[in-house]
Amino acid sequence: MRVDTRAGCRLLVAACMIVGALHGQNTAYRQDPSWRAPQDAAARTNPLAHKPEAAAGGQKLFHRNCTECHGDDGSGLAKKHAADLLLPAVQVQTDGTLFWKITNGNVDRGMPSFSKLPELQRWQLVLYLRMLKQDVAPQTKDPRK
Repeated sequence: MRVDTRAGCRLLVAACMIVGALHGQNTAYRQDPSWRAPQDAAARTNPLAHKPEAAAGGQKLFHRNCTECHGDDGSGLAKKHAADLLLPAVQVQTDGTLFWKITNGNVDRGMPSFSKLPELQRWQLVLYLRMLKQDVAPQTKDPRK
């Protein structure tokens, strides 16, 4: 009887990757209830909403500016206490609210302001954040988080 050690190694590597990804994800993240956009900011619409191709630029900006805390997939790193951007509580926020939060940050919770990025780049980030929720298979996220 011959044992396929390559298959076993691949299985072990896959298991380690899954455990590593789950370990880095911020499953304990809870939103700051006092961090709310003013009504006029929340009501703003994304001027790039009908240009989904602009999300590619948002992805580049995300990887350049956001992955250090939010991780490559947006799930938030526990060691950084960063928001899990895939959570329904984040994704249901208006584009204007997300734009306001990116612009102003939340220093008390470690989120820097990105007001120095040009306005259209911040809107591109919002477009990309909307794409994150589409990339997650329903069975991989726990809706109770």
